Amino acid sequence: MIPPPETTLVDHRRVKCDGAGDIAPALGHPRVWLEIDEHGYVDCGYCDRRFVLKGGPADGADQASLPDISAGASL
Repeated sequence: MIPPPETTLVDHRRVKCDGAGDIAPALGHPRVWLEIDEHGYVDCGYCDRRFVLKGGPADGADQASLPDISAGASL
């Protein structure tokens, strides 16, 4: 597997993504709200940005070895 294009450590299980990052928000994608589940991370279905919960099971893991998990998906 290949690692996600961008990984962001977060403090909360509910996160928002608009794909903007370092670019103007108008150049991103529609804002979506994502929920981190028991796996400790979630991937944005638009831009593949990965949000990892600090102190969760995926924090410190090799991100390339973890499968893609979009909101609502399970392993």
